[in-house]
Amino acid sequence: MLGLKLLTDPRWANIAESNLEEILSDHAWCEQKAASNAITLITQNSEHQDLVDELTAIAIEEMQHFQMVINIIKERGYTLSRERKDDYVGRLVKFSKKDGSRNQAFIDRLLFAAMIEARSCERFRVLSLNIKDKELAKFYHELMVSEAGHYTTFLNFARKYSTDVDVEKRWKEWLDFEGELIQSFGTKEAIHG
Repeated sequence: MLGLKLLTDPRWANIAESNLEEILSDHAWCEQKAASNAITLITQNSEHQDLVDELTAIAIEEMQHFQMVINIIKERGYTLSRERKDDYVGRLVKFSKKDGSRNQAFIDRLLFAAMIEARSCERFRVLSLNIKDKELAKFYHELMVSEAGHYTTFLNFARKYSTDVDVEKRWKEWLDFEGELIQSFGTKEAIHG
């Protein structure tokens, strides 16, 4: 369904589980950034009422996920680490088209968001199926379902609001780029690492 070119090696879950404090902190910040991205899309495209409504709900849900992860961190006696740069997301940002029309930039921002949600969904699936911690496995299964919905929302808005972008062609370019990019990741206790 997601169309990802390369799936995560299930052994990445062992890396993540070897330092739960780190993966949970990284995950918390991913949720915060996802909320911020939804808010930015609303701010820049407020003329689309359905987008405002849907992305407001997503931003709220992402912040609820942030709170849920924070609660798990506290319950386990961990400390939320400081936010750090996400190299994976940084590379996706560089791939985004910013020099075309306003519509092209808008569509690419939606596809950027869809790409991150797709990979997050896939990584949450790997965690849900492969970590020994049953509580976290259940938690990540629930988030996987949520991320799949977000992925679909962003992709559908790109298809709906494109005026001068062949969305299917550009989405294939995103998938191809990400398929190459992800080969450099999967070795750290980070959702995209």
